Amino acid sequence: MQTMETTGYFERRATRGVRVGNVAIGGGAPVSIQSMTNTHTRDAARTLEQIRRLAAAGCEIVRVAVPAVPDAEALPDIVRGSPLPVVADIHFSTGLAIRALEAGAAKVRLNPGNIDDPEGLRRVIALAARLGRPIRFGVNSGSVRGAQQPAGGAAADSKDLGRLMVDVLMDWVRAAEKEGFRDLVLSAKASDVYTTVEAYRLLARSCDLPLHLGITAAGPMDEARTRSAIVLGALLAEGIGDTVRVSLTGDPVSEVVIAQDILAELGLRPWRGVRILSCPTCGRCGVDLIGLVEELQRRTRSVTAPLTVAVMGCVVNGPGEAREADVGIAAGKGHGVLFRRGEAVRKVPEAELLDALLEEIRALAAERA
Repeated sequence: MQTMETTGYFERRATRGVRVGNVAIGGGAPVSIQSMTNTHTRDAARTLEQIRRLAAAGCEIVRVAVPAVPDAEALPDIVRGSPLPVVADIHFSTGLAIRALEAGAAKVRLNPGNIDDPEGLRRVIALAARLGRPIRFGVNSGSVRGAQQPAGGAAADSKDLGRLMVDVLMDWVRAAEKEGFRDLVLSAKASDVYTTVEAYRLLARSCDLPLHLGITAAGPMDEARTRSAIVLGALLAEGIGDTVRVSLTGDPVSEVVIAQDILAELGLRPWRGVRILSCPTCGRCGVDLIGLVEELQRRTRSVTAPLTVAVMGCVVNGPGEAREADVGIAAGKGHGVLFRRGEAVRKVPEAELLDALLEEIRALAAERA
């Protein structure tokens, strides 16, 4: 029976640990944040530029696509210049995985759903073992649905598909462990919430390996944020998950920001930057609260100190909420009362509310720098 480790608000599933460069995964280490570049990896300069942006946003591990030889040839420059451990994302070709490891990749991801090369897998495992690098076996529902479909017919529902993904993964785990290789991370991503959650629950019951959480093909910003929050929130609250990625169609820096928010709300890492608590507005609101909140969010994106800011639109819940934050306002008709650390500071006209809030935020951020 597996023991659990308490971190944040929840007990976490105990796993064996691996290291990806200087980042620990599993073994009681904090849940880490990953993202993936969307540049062409063979363009090392543009790829490194994006990696630096991801690192500045709080990313801890970065994955790059290696679909062809020119991409593998760019890896040495990327690995040397990257502030983050670089993971090579490999599909179809064990040969590219070998080239990526030789180029210095801190980890390779292999997809069991589209690689059918047992001898090549053994060579990758042997090289990873010699170099002391881990491997992630990462399967997604699209790759197993066709290539690995059992003879009895299609995976008819989400539970069957989730089990199929896990069966494929565990076959590879057994093959790796037969070779004496144990530095593994697993992932089983589907494009819908239910299949993904069911697959990870089954994986958690099937092994003690660290798990990389995410949902594949999550979509544009709004859809991706919702689906990712449901999947990551549900699993992390059950103690499942050691590293995460929020996948979305857009700037990967947004993936990092969303992942941080999810982990912070779950108590799995400290809050980074300004956390705005604002009311949904109603007929009692006497100021342009929506415009104020949108502009406040835009103008505090560069603040990294952990601060909670309450922006409340009326006197029903406003004073109480504002007092619970580091700084906040409770608005009345055409004005607001500014609070700092639970104490009312002064009454401010509506036109000056934003500047007053920003002044207090900058002062608090400077104290915590």
